[in-house]
Amino acid sequence: MLEYINDPNDIKQIQPEDYKLLAKDIRRFLLRNVSRTGGHLASNLGIVELTMALHLVLDFPKDQLIFDVGHQSYVHKILTGRKNGFENLRQFHGMSGFPKKKESDCDAFHSGHSSMSLSAALGMVTARDINHTDETIVAVIGDGALSGGMAYEALNNMARLRKEKKNLIIILNDNKMSIAENVGGMSAYLNKVRTRKEYVGGNEERKRISSCGAESGQISRNQSIFLKDRGSFKEIGQSIEHSGIFRYTDQRGEER
Repeated sequence: MLEYINDPNDIKQIQPEDYKLLAKDIRRFLLRNVSRTGGHLASNLGIVELTMALHLVLDFPKDQLIFDVGHQSYVHKILTGRKNGFENLRQFHGMSGFPKKKESDCDAFHSGHSSMSLSAALGMVTARDINHTDETIVAVIGDGALSGGMAYEALNNMARLRKEKKNLIIILNDNKMSIAENVGGMSAYLNKVRTRKEYVGGNEERKRISSCGAESGQISRNQSIFLKDRGSFKEIGQSIEHSGIFRYTDQRGEER
């Protein structure tokens, strides 16, 4: 299916019954290329469906997608027409392993450090509203990066400004993974959330979690649900007119 992905938004031409095949082809592509050049493999294998879902509901390069740290942007690069760049991934004069605006207008921010995505997203939303444009801003942040102080500062300001800001969506990629063991109060809170009986199994279409000052929801069903009918990811598109925080759980490093 990857032969049909050559430009941004090409995924919208893929039929829903072929989503699962596309996800499988993306994982095979990543395994083949990253094993040769080096790079962040496990984290990108785990975010395939989420990135596909976002590309189905967003319009690139108009809309802005920010990956915290940026190491999980490989699938985004594939879906925006840069698959040939993987031949020289992270090589001299080759394609970067992180988002770079000079590579593509579809890269919203020069990532490369933890906990910056929420502040960057809030700044973009503020600039957008000043300019009276209507693009949607999405930030994807992991549970490890959420422990950084810059993320808390952004959440604090987002909560204060939530009535004014629309078209801002935060995806918490809660996969229990980081460079090292996560520590601190937020990590402990998320561990409690994961082990609550109403979350174990993930059978509901959407589950509520404690609000961080905006509408919040749970996106943690088995990822194959998305491949059948976009599952709870429909809510990302339906919530595009609101500021929302969604929790998503991937299975890092898994090849399906």
